[in-house]
Amino acid sequence: MELIIGLISGAVGGNAAGGLLKNLNQGTLINSISGIVGGGLGGTLLGMIGAPDMAGVAGEAAGLDIGSIIGQVAGGGVGGGVVLAIVGAVRNMMNK
Repeated sequence: MELIIGLISGAVGGNAAGGLLKNLNQGTLINSISGIVGGGLGGTLLGMIGAPDMAGVAGEAAGLDIGSIIGQVAGGGVGGGVVLAIVGAVRNMMNK
């Protein structure tokens, strides 16, 4: 479930980065694909380095680890934006 959250938030992060950084925008499809890849990587790497557990801050509701979900959304969104920035920069350099 957490991987799916990371992938979705990565797609959102990739499209948000494309909207904010017009020179790196590659269109909705490429932004989404880059974001999904970055979201999966970002969420996984964040979990591997042992990001601080935010459950104490956000609390737990009905057995659902809110801290983990918040971490996946943050890691996925940032990862999606970073991968889109890399893809956009590489494609811009190739077009010159």
